[in-house]
Amino acid sequence: MSTLEIKDLYASVETKEGRKQILKGVNLTVNSGETHAIMGPNGSGKSTLAYTLAGHPKYEVDSGEVLLDGVDILKQTSDERAKEGLFLAMQYPVEVPGVSMTNFLRTAKTEVDGKAPAIRTWTKELSEAMKRLRMDPKFATRSVNEGFSGGEKKRAEVLQLELLKPKFAILDETDSGLDVDALRIVSEGVNRAKEANNFGILMVTHYTRILKYIKPDIVHVFADGHFVKTGGPELADELEEHGYDAYLPEGADSESALA
Repeated sequence: MSTLEIKDLYASVETKEGRKQILKGVNLTVNSGETHAIMGPNGSGKSTLAYTLAGHPKYEVDSGEVLLDGVDILKQTSDERAKEGLFLAMQYPVEVPGVSMTNFLRTAKTEVDGKAPAIRTWTKELSEAMKRLRMDPKFATRSVNEGFSGGEKKRAEVLQLELLKPKFAILDETDSGLDVDALRIVSEGVNRAKEANNFGILMVTHYTRILKYIKPDIVHVFADGHFVKTGGPELADELEEHGYDAYLPEGADSESALA
């Protein structure tokens, strides 16, 4: 059993107008096997939380702790956090020209595990995982995400999740840009990986449609840089019906929040 604890986390980012604090006292505990949905209006800081946890250099931690099995990962680099068992599926996966998917994935697996996987075993595992995600085998030799459609990029993120077997997975709007079929395939991949490895999930999303496939245990409303409400799956249904109006700063409206 692993535990991810976020304690009174504050973080800022440099903007054209100067330094702006985005995270304002975030507290959360996630255990192995739990799925937490993080929902909230646009611009509330959900993705900032995801990238701060992963160690993106753009975001500077002002105060607080993030403990993964008691280890404060805020003192670690992004790659060290990955080795501790933290995984981020990005909202906008980047293209890496000149680096094949096969080499990228095997190198990542080697770094995370501390040893290279046996070639024969690895080739079989990669091939089977791609088949489950209905990915063309030719993608293995293509450069990472180069020329991939939005749906293909998201499948490639879930492929990494299946193969790297983290302790905790942060899914940053994995449902964005997916049609119904792609959403189902990606969601099945996440569920399959979770069932096999019992990792915890922090799932950032605006909308409830992905929650029909990846069932959350706990739903949180995130607004103005922190959690403002927590409940069960029924909270997502309430948000679907009534929107985020009740949680918006004065003067904002749900249409702009959901943009």
